[in-house]
Amino acid sequence: MAMKGNTIMSKTLRRRVGAAVALTASAALLLAGCAGGGADPASSEGGGSGEGSDQRIRLAMLQPPQTALSPFSDDATKLSRWSTAESLVRLNEDLEIEPLLATEWEQTDDLTWVFTIREGVTFHDGAALDAAAVENSLDQAAAADPVPRVLRGVTLDAAATGDLEVTITTDVPDPLLVNRLASAQLSIFSDAAYGDDGTVSPIGTGTGPFELTELSGTTTATLDRYEEYWGETAQAAGIDVSFVPDGAARAAALRSGEADVAETIPVSQASLLDETMAFEVQQSRTTYLALNTESGPFADPAVRAAAYAAIDPQVIVDTIYEGRADVAEGLIGPAIPWAADLRGDVEPTTEPADVEGVEIVLAAYTDRAELPEIAVRLEEQLEAAGFVVTQDVREYINMEDELLSGGFDSAIMSRNVLLDTGDPLSFEAADFTCEGGFNIARLCDPSVDQLVADGQPLPVGDDRQQATMDIEAAIMQLGAAVPIAHDRVVQGEAGTWTDVARDPLERRLITEFTRPAE
Repeated sequence: MAMKGNTIMSKTLRRRVGAAVALTASAALLLAGCAGGGADPASSEGGGSGEGSDQRIRLAMLQPPQTALSPFSDDATKLSRWSTAESLVRLNEDLEIEPLLATEWEQTDDLTWVFTIREGVTFHDGAALDAAAVENSLDQAAAADPVPRVLRGVTLDAAATGDLEVTITTDVPDPLLVNRLASAQLSIFSDAAYGDDGTVSPIGTGTGPFELTELSGTTTATLDRYEEYWGETAQAAGIDVSFVPDGAARAAALRSGEADVAETIPVSQASLLDETMAFEVQQSRTTYLALNTESGPFADPAVRAAAYAAIDPQVIVDTIYEGRADVAEGLIGPAIPWAADLRGDVEPTTEPADVEGVEIVLAAYTDRAELPEIAVRLEEQLEAAGFVVTQDVREYINMEDELLSGGFDSAIMSRNVLLDTGDPLSFEAADFTCEGGFNIARLCDPSVDQLVADGQPLPVGDDRQQATMDIEAAIMQLGAAVPIAHDRVVQGEAGTWTDVARDPLERRLITEFTRPAE
């Protein structure tokens, strides 16, 4: 039986995906996810067909690298947005899995999956892609310290069982194994990428249509077209990347002609752009106020309920986002197509307390320009209810340790609820369970943990979707978070290039099909 989307079938059934499925699904992805058209690399027979331009695209990025572009960190997303690193499979905007460096796969028992590796692929250093290279990349990721976030909760072992066949086993049944392999954190690199000291260099070692040739600290990166790419030859001769954390500066670069494409234009700057330059993209990102349920005033559920009652997200969407966002009804937003129909009661079950004179610290980070502005409006709303608010606003890198250790009473968070696996239940497990790796709310509730434990083994499909929404309801009823907005990011494009990907999952941006405007 051919695999349809993400659906993971029972252990007694085998699944295989072939090139015919890739053709249909990939064409749908490009039509839905990109400006313009173009074929998908998974549908190509390879060989570098097509003729590229001699022009280069100038790209202004939001965040500079934090770990010298190590794929085992959040920097991995940059590698996929530049189309320089590729994984075995890819997740499209409908949360369906498509072939990439693997052309087909099957699950042979609870713990075992067999992948067929694409023929004719070379790394940017000229080495051939084979099963041994895939085994090495996946084993390097599994042995990394710290382990890549996408592998938390599962131990993975890869073995080359043929020249172009890799068998992957897990220590526990994992319904999200194929989804995990779509993460840029599990991109495949040549053996030359991996140093004896545990470092990984993606410079000249990926498989994508663009070769990363230089990284200059946290200021610029350079990529050149890889002429031997297995799919369609890239239309652009290369990508010149500048890291521009200041949103106003990114917008200015677009207006002045210094940038062709700019990531994440702040709402306050979007109105200054010509309307042909600003494109709204619905995101799987939710902005919410995390309340410290472990210590401080918000350890009292009645105080949390008072904060929930005090906050009016509509005002924030209308003023801060200028309507370029959706009021959050819960943690899981409209980018997840089934969420609204399955949503339960998300109101806190405890009556609000009298909070006159209750002092709280409200944290926000500057990396997303709207968050400090939201902090100002939240301070107004909370103080109107009686709270005494002190703001603490910094760059994220300078406050992450305090956030994770419960150093603040409350914190405004902007989170991609699909994380690395395309699975919002995994986001809930990370952010709202006792052992969650990103539990800013410090929530440790046995009932929530049990719902998550019951939901995690479920195959992707109807039952897992319902479990996800049941968990959301439980978190919200405890008042651990106040949802504010579901983001619609503004992507800036000068009009000098077409077929720039507008990806709700924030995994693609410049692709082999991005070409000069006529």
